[in-house]
Amino acid sequence: MGKKILLEHINVPGIETYDVYRKQGGYTAVEKALKTMTPDEVVEEVKKSGVRGRGGAGFPMGMKWSFLAKPEGVPRYLVCNADESEPGTFKDHYLMKNLPHVLIEGMIISSYALGANKSFIYVRGELMYVVRILEKAIAEAKAAGFLGKNILGTGYDLELVVQPGGGAYICGEETALLESLEGKRGNPRNKPPFPAVKGLYQSPTVVNNVESIATTSWIINNGGEAYAAIGIGRSAGTKLISASGHIKKPGVYEIELGVPVEEFIYSDEWCGGIRDGHHLKAVVAGGSSVPILPANLILKLANGDPRLMTYESLSDGGFQTGTMLGSGGFIVFDETSCIVRNTWNFARFYHHESCGQCSPCREGTGWMERVLHRIEYGHGNQHDIDLLVDVAKKIEGNTICPLGDAAAWPVASAIRHFRDEFEWHITNPSEATQPGAVFKGDMALV
Repeated sequence: MGKKILLEHINVPGIETYDVYRKQGGYTAVEKALKTMTPDEVVEEVKKSGVRGRGGAGFPMGMKWSFLAKPEGVPRYLVCNADESEPGTFKDHYLMKNLPHVLIEGMIISSYALGANKSFIYVRGELMYVVRILEKAIAEAKAAGFLGKNILGTGYDLELVVQPGGGAYICGEETALLESLEGKRGNPRNKPPFPAVKGLYQSPTVVNNVESIATTSWIINNGGEAYAAIGIGRSAGTKLISASGHIKKPGVYEIELGVPVEEFIYSDEWCGGIRDGHHLKAVVAGGSSVPILPANLILKLANGDPRLMTYESLSDGGFQTGTMLGSGGFIVFDETSCIVRNTWNFARFYHHESCGQCSPCREGTGWMERVLHRIEYGHGNQHDIDLLVDVAKKIEGNTICPLGDAAAWPVASAIRHFRDEFEWHITNPSEATQPGAVFKGDMALV
């Protein structure tokens, strides 16, 4: 069994309550940080750990903290991004539902490190029952003296607020989240200025993912160097993976970064392999916004070495032969999957969720949805495939926020690796539109 940091006590009965969490060593990291460390020392331990943002971007968290502006007389804020609307990703939801105090403890430590006296947890609007779970955990922590005025007699004050989200995928983008938190429409902001300089209420703000913040208590208790020793290279520590699709054991798994992708898919410790009687066709490794890879490329690098569950290994080869770890939304497809239909489904989602602020995204996502619908339902022509590639190129890199890229990459990669399947839909429309019809050409199945 691999190292467990966040899910170590997941099976302890009553672990969602303060009393049980405390008995398992909970809040000792808060005591250590507030009583024996300065805020700068906490930041330094997080920097030593090498932990990278677990929301998708993978930017070093300690470095992000160090960018926070500290003007005199201006409040600073920490905002936890718990919006988690990426299709295929549900690990933050799982963590908050089952281990709310892991997040609350991490919020206290992180807020102290950043000099924030009021912090926010912005939760996906559809998860109101999770909001209630977190509010109960906050009340328990406050009753125990870990929140409020003069925490543990140290003179540090912290108020923690849970805010239901605006019910939109775009609110997962950090500046759109801040706009929504301020009560406005969740449109992304132009950058610069960045949130570290002008964020929530135009004050210096750090926005971090649930999983990122939750790691801080272990890092403070055990040291940044101990965390950095887990994993491999610049992919330090553990990572929560949301595994779904055509596997025997879907669920949330905590892995040490560096596990071979093949082992993660086929080991009984994790996914348990492809469902009986079927074979691996493709994988979306980091949530719907990352490039899809066929079976041979997700398991092996171009040089024949095994591909690993790390930021670097998954992206090896760039977008030609690689993908991204992203938020860890690991979606597995077997040979019964229609790549065209899957790509159209993703395109529908991104068209629907575009805020409409940027023309390339507003118009381009609509174009891609309509053209993919045309191909899927037997009305496409060969020029449509190149049209999709062209539209994707015109969207990528030309929008205020990454939603445009998130919409373009799945389409471009699906055509790059499964062009023959798109062509089959066009040349055999009567067959392709039959219920349950799937391309059975020369596929690299495993």
